[in-house]
Formats: sequence, structure tokens, C-alpha cells
Amino acid sequence: MSLATPISRVRGLGSAHAGVSHFKQMRLTAVASIFLSLWFVFSAVGLSGADYTTVAAWLGSTVNATLMILFVLINVWHAALGIQTIIEDYVDQVVVKTASLIALAIVAYGLAAVCSVAILKVALSG
Repeated sequence: MSLATPISRVRGLGSAHAGVSHFKQMRLTAVASIFLSLWFVFSAVGLSGADYTTVAAWLGSTVNATLMILFVLINVWHAALGIQTIIEDYVDQVVVKTASLIALAIVAYGLAAVCSVAILKVALSG
């Protein structure tokens, strides 16, 4: 039998309030992804059958290049947040969890950088 009160036994074990920011980021990226995905689908349908020079000229527009980079960045960010949640919830070993989160960050930042550079290369050359 413990002499500690019930509140003292659970103090420090409650919500860390860190999940609210993560929750808001997931919802923000989801909403942004909806609008950017609609733009992407309509643009892809409009460009279907077009040759490389036409697509490069289309991507050479500042608005289209910016929206394409935002499309990639928002979707990579949203995917990384989702995978981070899965890792944090279902991986129990601290070393594996830490290594997985580090690998996730490297892959997400790398993918975002490579895609952004590729879009800029096509946009600036076209």
C-alpha cells in the first residue's frame, strides 16, 4: 500500500501537449494537399499528350513552378508526419524508434530537395 495520493502517482504521466501541434500540422497539410492535388490533376489532364517542350514551357511559368514545388513539399511533409505518427505509436524500442525517425527525416528532406531541384531545373531551362 502506498501513502501517495492518486494525483501524485499520475503526475508527470499526463498529456505533454506536444500532439496538438502535430495534429494541426496534419490537418493543415491535408487541406492544402486537397487544393494542390486538384490543381495538379486539372493541369496534368490539360497537359496530357503534350511533348516535353510544351510541359517545360508550362512549368516555366512562375505560378505553375511555385505551385508544383508547393505540391511536392506539402505532400512530402504530410507523408512524413503520418509516418512519424506510425513510428512513434508502434515502435517500442528506443534505439529503433530514434533511428527510424532520423532515417525518415533524411529521406523526407532528401526527397523534397531532389524534387524541388528537378522542378527548378526544368522550369528555368524551359
